[in-house]
Amino acid sequence: VTVSALFGIAAYRRYSSGSGYPNVSLSSPLPGIPKPVFAAVDGHEQCETKITTLENGLKVASQNKFGQFCTVGILVNSGSRHETKYPSGIAHFLEKLAFSSTAQYGSKDEILLTLEKHGGICDCQTSRDTTMYAVSAEVKGLDTVVSLLSDAVLQPRLLDEEIEMTRMAVRFELEDLNMRPDPEPLLTEMIHAAAYRGNTVGLPRFCPVDNVEKIDKTLLHTYLRSYYCPERMVLAGVGIEHEQLVACARKYLLDVKPVWGAGTPANVDLSVAQYTGGMVKMDKDMSDVSLGPTPIPELTHIMIGLESCSFLEDEFIPFAVLNMMMGGGGSFSAGGPGKGMFTRLYLNVLNRHHWMYNATSYHHSYEDSGLLCIHASADPRQVREMVEIITREFIQMAGTAGEMELERAKTQLKSMLMMNLESRPVIFEDVGRQVLATGKRKLPHQLCDLISNVTGSDIKRVSTKMLRSKPAVAALGDLRQMPSYEHIQAALSSKDGRLPRMYRLFR
Repeated sequence: VTVSALFGIAAYRRYSSGSGYPNVSLSSPLPGIPKPVFAAVDGHEQCETKITTLENGLKVASQNKFGQFCTVGILVNSGSRHETKYPSGIAHFLEKLAFSSTAQYGSKDEILLTLEKHGGICDCQTSRDTTMYAVSAEVKGLDTVVSLLSDAVLQPRLLDEEIEMTRMAVRFELEDLNMRPDPEPLLTEMIHAAAYRGNTVGLPRFCPVDNVEKIDKTLLHTYLRSYYCPERMVLAGVGIEHEQLVACARKYLLDVKPVWGAGTPANVDLSVAQYTGGMVKMDKDMSDVSLGPTPIPELTHIMIGLESCSFLEDEFIPFAVLNMMMGGGGSFSAGGPGKGMFTRLYLNVLNRHHWMYNATSYHHSYEDSGLLCIHASADPRQVREMVEIITREFIQMAGTAGEMELERAKTQLKSMLMMNLESRPVIFEDVGRQVLATGKRKLPHQLCDLISNVTGSDIKRVSTKMLRSKPAVAALGDLRQMPSYEHIQAALSSKDGRLPRMYRLFR
């Protein structure tokens, strides 16, 4: 044993007994050492969303989140629901034309190269009621990012060749939509068209084929003049100081004259969504949707929906819990925790009926209405039985919810909310959409409290109210066995959800 090792053992024995240490309390500062500075977080202050309204009506909203990257974007209260007085498809075109050449940048490549210097990426997404231009980049490049966003939104060149390229992209997307093995986007379009026939959120989100040639620069400018005005916009940012964002907004968004000319917006559509209910059917050969070594079997897809509520109403949270309680998914699932294997559509439908390929619940909510629907897929020969299983599930929603399934749905909804809000782009979208719709933001902990307060009687109340509305039905595939709309309506008005019996003389 070396001398140093012996010394180490001796020192360890001396200190471990406590005799070698100076007699200093661990809670008092050590002599001769500078006082430590601790990072303090005032919990309430740090998660507060700050909102400022500029003189021109534009709202600036931000949420600080530590890190060297930020997500900043402009959200506009404009989407396919506002195209009542225009040919449908303008929002679809604007989404594809976003971040093309502008007054300041000669081409899309120039924009991408500018963003690359700050490690940035850009994207534009349109929904039925909102258009969102977003950039994620380094915090140091905030000035460049806001300048670029202002240019992309208010000064697009909309050159003839860019519009022609967009026409090609739109045509390709429409072809792809009809050829996809996953029919969910197409069914969502159809159920909205059935539920809100010819108005607001029932207008097509994708440009109809007949309108592709009709949309040109003049028409786009007329639309932009009405809807792309400051009072219909929010500049939202996550990961930056609020004062910094407001300063950039004043610099680049306050006194900017848009390329389509300033003026008072005319032709702004303020119609409220009118729920009509109804049925949209598309007879389609689905036998060769997915060819290959393991082709998907031929399926018929249906979606049945009922009117729920707008996201501004108090009933929105109970509906969100109900949607979570229904859950569902595909018949092939890896299972595992958090996959919703204990939701009603798994327990009552997929686990009991082996021939059902899919049963999933969706909740679409807008500022003036909402739609809760169930999508189901099965072999064309079993369509009638599948429809009856779904109508029975709707009727059972108004029954008494089990305490355990309700608690599980609430916990799952809260965990999904909190996990999604760990992602910076998701926080950005949440801040922007809430401020655009309501002028303020409900914080995650407030939403969690509202979810926790939902009771079984709330679920029963909202379900009973929902069942009074006329159904909206979308059907795609081989529809020879599809029950009539009147029969589906009768089933949803009955006590047990069964379809009226049909008696045939000859089979």
